[in-house]
Amino acid sequence: MNDTTGEPDVSAILTRATAGSDTLGRLHTGLEEAAAREGLLDVAYTTVDSPVGPLLLASTDKGLVRVAYDIEDHDKVLDTLAARLSPRVLRAPKRLDDAARELDQYFAGSRKTFDLALDLALSKGFRLLVQRHLADISYGHTRSYGEVARLVGNPKAVRAVGTACATNPLPVVLPCHRVLRGDGTLGGYAGGPAAKSTLLNLEATA
Repeated sequence: MNDTTGEPDVSAILTRATAGSDTLGRLHTGLEEAAAREGLLDVAYTTVDSPVGPLLLASTDKGLVRVAYDIEDHDKVLDTLAARLSPRVLRAPKRLDDAARELDQYFAGSRKTFDLALDLALSKGFRLLVQRHLADISYGHTRSYGEVARLVGNPKAVRAVGTACATNPLPVVLPCHRVLRGDGTLGGYAGGPAAKSTLLNLEATA
């Protein structure tokens, strides 16, 4: 059906936009505003520069739902969000202003905790339990995977803790970079070992 009002047919455009993140990136501000006005923006995203490379930020109306490193492939991350949360995904930087500002403050060394609403819909079960406790590890401190396992009441679940950290959808904000191997070495990290080292060094010197 043709729209005779002169306003964009947001629903139709968003349906086509899910075909690829390049299309999403080219949608202009007018579409963003129309989508928000008509309640058709379920997942907003933007990218920001940081000392650990470009970060993808995504949020729902409940809060920040995803922080992703460039190494994770932002296009694939957006595809996953469309499949798991909603196909109505749109670049909408204004929705992420608070998250972007707090991350800037963190990287500048002036923020040690985050005060953001979070949407943990991408995790469940034991992984969610572990990820909820990551914020209990104070800025500038570290814990081993074994210590985190004991913290969540399952001391034998060291490998499962490692998996929970590796699949953390909100790295930096939920600080899985503060979890190390028992011998003090870095262990795995979604952003790669260089990013993990950068974050730990930043916190050690701030």
